[in-house]
Amino acid sequence: MTEPTLYPESGFRRLRIDLAYDGSNFAGWAKQPDRRTVQECIEEALAKISRITPETIVAGRTDAGVHATGQVIHVDLPESVVLDDLVYKLNRMLDEDVRIHNISIAPEAFHARFSALRRRYRYKILDDNKVLDPLARLDVETWYRPLDLDVMNKTSALLLGEHDFAAFCKFREGATTTRTLEKYEWKRSAEGFLVADIVADAFCYSMVRNLVGAVVCVADGRFNPEWIVGVLNNKERVSDSLVFPARGLTLYQVDYPSDNELLERAKITIARRNEENN
Repeated sequence: MTEPTLYPESGFRRLRIDLAYDGSNFAGWAKQPDRRTVQECIEEALAKISRITPETIVAGRTDAGVHATGQVIHVDLPESVVLDDLVYKLNRMLDEDVRIHNISIAPEAFHARFSALRRRYRYKILDDNKVLDPLARLDVETWYRPLDLDVMNKTSALLLGEHDFAAFCKFREGATTTRTLEKYEWKRSAEGFLVADIVADAFCYSMVRNLVGAVVCVADGRFNPEWIVGVLNNKERVSDSLVFPARGLTLYQVDYPSDNELLERAKITIARRNEENN
C-alpha cells in the first residue's frame, strides 16, 4: 500500500477543487475500465490544460448513480498552470452533468481524503405511492408504503456512535467497517419528501443506502426498532433487497479542520488506516 502524499513535489502546487455532479450516467467516482466515471472525466480535462497525467484524490468515493453537490478533490499540477479562468475553461470542456464550483491553492498539508473530518449525505424519499414530478426524479426515490417520520427518527438514533457497521456495508477486501455515525435524522420537506441527513467520519461501500433501507423496513411496519439493533450487533450482511437505489443519495458537504490542524488530522487518519490494515 502506497503512503499518501501530503505535500506536492517541487515545481508543483496542490489545488483544492470543489465540484458537483449528477451521478445518473456515471459508474461512480473512481476510474474503471470501459466505464464512464467522474474521475476520468475530470482528469482528462485537467490533462489537456496541464499537459501531464494528473491524479486526483477525492474526499468521498461515491458509488454508481450517486450525486454530489459538495464534493472535494485535490490535484497537484505544475506551477506553470495559470489559475485565472481555470474554472471557466474546465467547465467548457466537461459535460453538463459535471460542474466545477471553485478552485483554490490548497493550504499546506491539505489532503482531500485524509484531512477530512466528516462527510455529509442527504437521502430523499417520496413515500405512500405518491406521484413524483418528472424534474425531481433525478435525486428522489419513491416508496409505495406510507412511512412514519417519528419511527424513522427513533430507529435512526439507535445507530448513532462508533460501531462496526459490517451488516450495512458491502464487503471489500482489507477495508474496515468501523465508523462513527454522528448524525442520522429525518424531516419532511415542504414538497412532501422525507429527507435524511446522514453524517459520519467516513462511510463504507453502500453503507448509506443500506442504513436508509433498514430504517424504511421499520418505518413501514415490517420490523420493530429493536430489529435494527440486532442486525447491527450480529454483524451479518443484510439482504441486498434492503439496499435503496443510488438516485436518492447526494454528498452535499465535506468538513475539514482549520488550516493549522490539517497535518495532524491527516496523520491521525493515515495511522488509523494503517493499523486497521495490519
